[in-house]
Amino acid sequence: MDINSLYKEMQPKIYAFFYIKTSNKEAAEDLTQEVFFEAIKGGVKFSGESSIQTWLFAIAKNRLKKYYRSNKYKWNLLKKIPRGQPLEASPEQDLLAKESKFQLLEKIEKLDDEPKEVVILRMYGELSFKEIGSLLGISENVARVTFHRAKLKLQKELEGYYVE
Repeated sequence: MDINSLYKEMQPKIYAFFYIKTSNKEAAEDLTQEVFFEAIKGGVKFSGESSIQTWLFAIAKNRLKKYYRSNKYKWNLLKKIPRGQPLEASPEQDLLAKESKFQLLEKIEKLDDEPKEVVILRMYGELSFKEIGSLLGISENVARVTFHRAKLKLQKELEGYYVE
């Protein structure tokens, strides 16, 4: 697979991972570019022991740790400003959709560390359970069961939120 097709396939997944973790569009864009820059420059060598996707997410996790330790992360937390989006639906529908997404993200953030990582890597990184297991140092089956239990917990917690 050439670098252009790899980038086209993986960029949205890596970006989504960072956006969920930082809640900041600019930081997610910067971090995504840093992952691909680091992969291309060869600072981290691909050993072939895992898939390229798993390797890129390992780089992403390390970049995220560096970001969390940086002053830029702290500054971005302080300057959170709501960003407006053009409305296609009614204001009420738009508000409900935003609240639903916010509620889900809030519930995911409250999960324990391992289930949270599994859910984020599965939902936003679109990694297979095998790749998640390899990345987190757990078996494919443990990743699958952890995701299933976290999903059930999230569904149960969100049940009372939705009123039809």
